[in-house]
Parts: sequence; C-alpha cells; structure tokens
Amino acid sequence: MAATRKKDQANSVRQAGVREQTQCRFCRRGDKYVDYKDVETLQKLLTNRGKIYSRKRSGNCASCQRKVKKAIKRARFMALLPFTT
Repeated sequence: MAATRKKDQANSVRQAGVREQTQCRFCRRGDKYVDYKDVETLQKLLTNRGKIYSRKRSGNCASCQRKVKKAIKRARFMALLPFTT
C-alpha cells in the first residue's frame, strides 16, 4: 500500500514538471514582422514604467522577442512610445 502511494506521488511530480509547448502570439498569427506602428500590441509588452517584459513574462519565443525589442526601440525613436514615464 505504501509503495504504490510513493509511486503515485513520483508520477504526479514528473507529470507536473512537463509543460505543453505553446507558441508565442506572433507565431500563432504567422507574423514575419512586428510592426513598430502597432502601438496597442507593443504597449502590452511594456510595463507601466516603459520597460520591456521578459520572454518568460510575455510568452514570446526568442526570435519574436528580438523582433519586439527592435520594434519597441523604433517606436520610441519615432515618439510613438515613451522611453520612461
């Protein structure tokens, strides 16, 4: 009885550590390019102080996170987004 309980606990721990792989919002839409003029989307990826959210927080893949970074910097330069608040 005790041995089966330990096995069940071990299996539940293994299953809890496995996550289903999800795609980022840009990969799901099939975007090849993150538009710097799309301010609404870019603001969702910024904190209220103007910092860019991390990949873990935003859910972006590495390539899309680099595209987002470049788009945010372009939008800041064009005065569409603030550098800070």
